[in-house]
Amino acid sequence: MVTLFEAAGLLVLVGLNTGIAAVCTRVFRVRLETRWGGALYTLLLTPVVLTVVTLVLGQVFGPNLGSPATVVGVTILLPLTLGIAFDYFWMPHPDEVEVPDTL
Repeated sequence: MVTLFEAAGLLVLVGLNTGIAAVCTRVFRVRLETRWGGALYTLLLTPVVLTVVTLVLGQVFGPNLGSPATVVGVTILLPLTLGIAFDYFWMPHPDEVEVPDTL
């Protein structure tokens, strides 16, 4: 039986990983000049970051999900997919954002 603390911890972990995936995707899209560079770095480096966050925070917050495949699917692949979708579909394209001049 899953406790309320474990369920809340899983939601926090998935939400945090989704935010990290969205920010990483945005950073790679803004900083890299090529069209494929942002996608390639997002698909190769962001899961590494999400794995580290899952390993660290999963020790404290995460419930026992049963199998390693479930852990990877729920805490890494699902947030990665949601973060990429959030950045590509709901955020404006980096070229469309006006940045103020700095001194």
